[in-house]
Amino acid sequence: MTPKVILITGASSGIGEAAARLLLEKGNTVYAAARRLERMKGLEEAGARLVRMDVTDDNSMKEGVERILGETGRIDVLVNNAGYGYFGALENVSMEEARRQFEVNVFGLARMTQLALPSMRERGDGRIINVASMAGHFCEPHGDWYHATKYSVVALTECLRQEVRRFGVKVIKIEPGAITSEWSDIAMKHLLESSRGTAYMDGASRQSRIFSLCYGRFSSSPEKVARCICHAALSRRPRFTYRKGFGSSFMPFLKTVLPDRCFDALVARFFS
Repeated sequence: MTPKVILITGASSGIGEAAARLLLEKGNTVYAAARRLERMKGLEEAGARLVRMDVTDDNSMKEGVERILGETGRIDVLVNNAGYGYFGALENVSMEEARRQFEVNVFGLARMTQLALPSMRERGDGRIINVASMAGHFCEPHGDWYHATKYSVVALTECLRQEVRRFGVKVIKIEPGAITSEWSDIAMKHLLESSRGTAYMDGASRQSRIFSLCYGRFSSSPEKVARCICHAALSRRPRFTYRKGFGSSFMPFLKTVLPDRCFDALVARFFS
């Protein structure tokens, strides 16, 4: 297998870091991108080429892609992994924070795709792997903006796949479930901060406890999702969608088969 040139955003921790390590082990050239280079020293020691990149900063994205194309002449695989969760009731989360969540989770992903896609299309080969979430298929209280971004990533990925398949470019989505990482701690910290002193505090506290239980006891390792990314990047015939991690298939299945009233009652039993 010919080694590939792979760019991974959000590579400083969690799924992105695990995917970068696995792809390096398989002999690929991996560009690991994140805002804080100091958090990727271990990846650099493992052979990754570091790129300082903020997916809300157009200049940093353009400079990063131009650097890679200048050094290697191509990007074979783009892994759009950068993202975060800000939980809080719709009434409480500022529009500034809502816009930032879309900037990171959706518009950054879309802009990175715009920058990497032309060279793939011209070569008639390439892969774009978007890390979505099981949260793109069902909803829960206080997750308004996060779920909205992940629904958007699912839809954007489906449309893009149909647009570019005739150019030889494959578009794949990864939909993780509950994964052991910083994500849940950050999301619940934001939830409690945004709910403090409001009518939503009781529900937020209960939800935070449930998340701590699920992510502490049942969550899957980032390496499980990293293996899916690796297969999507290197397999001759990758699947369109990969689901891995606690709840990644079960929760979307329940949303599909249960009437809305039943699904809402089930969610309320846990979170309300």
